[in-house]
Amino acid sequence: MLDQLIDPTNFAYEAWLLLPVLVALEAVLSADNAIALAALTQGLEKPEEQKKALNIGLVLAYVLRMTLILTATWVVRYWQFELAGALYLLWLVFQYFASNSDDNGEHPHHGPRFESLWQAIPMIAVTDLAFSLDSVTTAIAVSQETWLVLLGATIGILTLRFMAGLFIRWLQEFTHLEDAGYITVALVGIRLLARVINSDFVPPEWLMVTMITLIFAWGFSERRQPPVKTVPEEDSK
Repeated sequence: MLDQLIDPTNFAYEAWLLLPVLVALEAVLSADNAIALAALTQGLEKPEEQKKALNIGLVLAYVLRMTLILTATWVVRYWQFELAGALYLLWLVFQYFASNSDDNGEHPHHGPRFESLWQAIPMIAVTDLAFSLDSVTTAIAVSQETWLVLLGATIGILTLRFMAGLFIRWLQEFTHLEDAGYITVALVGIRLLARVINSDFVPPEWLMVTMITLIFAWGFSERRQPPVKTVPEEDSK
């Protein structure tokens, strides 16, 4: 029996069985991350700049996420990292809801505005890193095998890019989706803050997933009405 437990063949088999679990965790925990990153890109005017910022920002985010995983056992010793991540996410939420839409409602984006592509890219990378403080610690809890967590995170960030691309389009179509996205960002920020104060205050994963699902359901509940085209008086005669 002991030989079977330490058999490297069985070890590799069990590790690969954990991979779908880690990928599923990344996908579930990346939904709010994806909408947050998509919402940040709305600070750029041109759609092509939004996609480019997302692509480059996620490459940088991937490097930061891999670094976080490799140093996770050291990072978790310092509550200051989670506090910084929590305060950053809550700052994004405050900035969003405290700001006013401009252009008389024609451009309903409330978040930060970027004058150039290179202003948006660092914020995308840092925002993903703040979210990763939550998802990486969850993944490490599931598996102590670093290579497996790295592989799961790699697949996860590819999923994140796909989901964020969808959310960029959906943000233009649904009235409440951007508000819903920032509410979920607030939930993650509060969760990180609760972990710093007292780990007993951290809500269970199933409750977080349920709340995020309900918030997203509200976000997708109403489509934007297409703008009404006014007919010039000369043409109407």
